[in-house]
Amino acid sequence: MGKTIMTVDDSASIRQMVSFTLKGAGYTVVEAVDGKDALAKLDKTQVHMVITDLNMPNLDGIGLIRAVRAKPAFKFIPIVMLTTESQDTRKQEGKSAGATGWIVKPFKPEQLLAVIKKVLG
Repeated sequence: MGKTIMTVDDSASIRQMVSFTLKGAGYTVVEAVDGKDALAKLDKTQVHMVITDLNMPNLDGIGLIRAVRAKPAFKFIPIVMLTTESQDTRKQEGKSAGATGWIVKPFKPEQLLAVIKKVLG
């Protein structure tokens, strides 16, 4: 059975593009509209990886990463930021919160898949 990846983004078009790319590569996808939605779904679904935007309403990507890392079951799950932000200070903030990787939008599908293969093994 394939691995399940959660994609978290407040932009429906980005979620669609990420989902399309992942499903095409054989992954199961769970979509969430923001950090709060993601946390609610994580309690009900087993996921192997999270791909999250940084800037979202209700709970941003950094807040989501901190909340996910606080759950013992998700301490080591790969979390990749997929965002328009590329400043080193933001990347450092993500890394400190527990992000595994960082992809800057707009992204190329093959770039996304390469990162996923790298972190999921």
